[in-house]
Amino acid sequence: MSQKGIDECVLLIEANSADARIIRESLTAAASTFNVECVIRLSSALARLREGGVQAVLLDLVLPDSQGVETFDEVFAVAPQVPILILSGAETEDLAKEAVHRGARDYFLKDQLDGYRLRWALRGVIDRRSAGGLTNAEKELAHVTLNSIGDGVLCTDVSGNVSYLNRVAEKMVGWSRDEAFGRPLAEVFRITDGLTGEPTRNPLDMAVQDDEIVGLAANCVLTRRDGFEAAIEHSAAPIHDRNGNITGAVIVFHDVSAVRAKSLEMFHLAQHDFLTDLPNRMLLDDRLTQAISFAQRQGKQLAVMFVDLDHFKRINDSLGHAIGDKLLRSVAGRLLAAVRRSDTVSRHGGDEFVILLSQVEHQEDAAFSARKILNAVTAPHQIDNQELRVNVSIGVSTYPDDGQDAKTLMNNADAAMYDAKERGRNNYQFFRPDMHARIVERQSLEGNLRCALGRNELVLHYQPKIRLATGEITGVEALLRWMHPDRGLLPPADFVPIAEDSGLILPIGQWVLHEACKQAQTWRSSGLPPVSVAVNVSASEFRAKDFLSGVRAVLIATGVEPRHLELELTESVLMTDAESTVTTLRGLKSMGVQLAVDDFGTGYSSFSYLRRFPLDAMKVDRSFVQEITANRGDGTIVSAMISIGKSLRQRVIAEGVETRTQFDFLRRQGCGEGQGFFFSHPLVPERCAELLKSGISLKEAVVH
Repeated sequence: MSQKGIDECVLLIEANSADARIIRESLTAAASTFNVECVIRLSSALARLREGGVQAVLLDLVLPDSQGVETFDEVFAVAPQVPILILSGAETEDLAKEAVHRGARDYFLKDQLDGYRLRWALRGVIDRRSAGGLTNAEKELAHVTLNSIGDGVLCTDVSGNVSYLNRVAEKMVGWSRDEAFGRPLAEVFRITDGLTGEPTRNPLDMAVQDDEIVGLAANCVLTRRDGFEAAIEHSAAPIHDRNGNITGAVIVFHDVSAVRAKSLEMFHLAQHDFLTDLPNRMLLDDRLTQAISFAQRQGKQLAVMFVDLDHFKRINDSLGHAIGDKLLRSVAGRLLAAVRRSDTVSRHGGDEFVILLSQVEHQEDAAFSARKILNAVTAPHQIDNQELRVNVSIGVSTYPDDGQDAKTLMNNADAAMYDAKERGRNNYQFFRPDMHARIVERQSLEGNLRCALGRNELVLHYQPKIRLATGEITGVEALLRWMHPDRGLLPPADFVPIAEDSGLILPIGQWVLHEACKQAQTWRSSGLPPVSVAVNVSASEFRAKDFLSGVRAVLIATGVEPRHLELELTESVLMTDAESTVTTLRGLKSMGVQLAVDDFGTGYSSFSYLRRFPLDAMKVDRSFVQEITANRGDGTIVSAMISIGKSLRQRVIAEGVETRTQFDFLRRQGCGEGQGFFFSHPLVPERCAELLKSGISLKEAVVH
């Protein structure tokens, strides 16, 4: 250690080697008592100051590892009792002045440096410190500086009693400086482990005992005087006198509660779905992997469920994504309520959810949960003062029978879900090995269907509609077929559901509408009388924003008179968002297009709503027609349907007429028109043209 007045240590913190050499030579001139130690980095300077024995500091604010007035703050916080003189270039003079404002004794411009003046200034600050420490003015300046920084600063004497608090520290601990002075540190600065809640060893004790800087324990929590808790971070260090003796300790700390809360929030967002706040795929994969490991160790079973909403796209298309999002949140809440707290409900994306049943004793346990989910989700949802209904298809796989790892179980549950859709939707299916082949076949069909339009593989057949009283052909219905290159002619039931699920139904529907109108105009150009052509419209098409303009464009492009085009819509399409439906139907009627409700009796229409719709025709579903002779009650139902149609002043068309008995019954009941194999099978355009010329004799055999 240096002795007083002899070889007094001056720490020069200067990164410019030329400036450092000039300053060192000025301070070590003849008769000088200064011993100059030079460092070029802030980290090295702080380490040297903690060792003690430094009587004064010459500091350049621009260093390789720190720049600006913060450099001074760091040095001042570690050694507030050591006088600091600032070395500055002309371009950083403002920073030097700010450092003086914060507690530095003076500053010198290096390009105007005078060795005598520098030695005189150093001698003055060292002698003043030796004579009695800081003056009152200097002490006040130190307090102003410490009160201006954003961290809390707390000092103790060597016995561990509080000797100083700056304003930030006062606010954080809940004690004023006067109240805390002389009190044991543990009484004022109460810290605990944020994870265990147990008191932690005070870092100031460790700093004094080990005579080195000490970092706070992770997850450290400071309890304020009134009991409020805040997460804190920073460090503690011993305080040395001019001879290097420990006189106390200082802790610099700040509140990180907001930072930690934000970090936890970001961690939560990374693992949860933003819309429903359910676990996302990443968190589900982690929980499923852990559940498999537990089940393997304990010899238990678990189940994975894929839950997919049926025809959810229709709700988004018709009511908007805002309503769709609210419905998804409602479904998520019901799924959570339908399972145990130990189970996991995850949103897998879109309208698909995955549920992990972490422990099941038997397969029937999973079946019970599936039935419970079906009942919960299919009950009406009240969304924005309207009642929405949605069905779900559920696929189930179980560990260990259906897979030994997370990926296999997920894939197999997904395959079972698609099987549930193919079996009519709104049901659940357990995985079976043969399902993979069906999934591959479906994917192959979808891939081929995407190319079918471009390859001209889609075709239309036409089935006549007959006036039952006279046998006159009143029009034809366009029926879609797919001439698959490998499988031959496919009926719509084999590929239309795939088109609806994949979104291909929109371009296909547009093609059907254009092709049917084009064919009607071709028949007329060939000399046949105008014929009304009926086209089925899917829900996705009807709810599309450009549907009305698309119909208008087809009529203009093909030259078909609007009254010769009839659009058929199912009850479910009409009853989804009835207000919007009325608007669209009125738009079609203003063009002159004919409108019919298809498959009447299979949906959930109400008579009051049907009266509001500007419909021209009602088609009685084939399921009722086919049971006319088999069940007397169904004959009564058909009669009632015919009466409803007449009361609404609509044409009534019976679908699926296949026998003379059915024909006779319908004619007696006053049904206006019929369609079915009894009159004619669907025909290619050329064969249909011949039939339009010749007409149909009701006494002859069925036309093929």
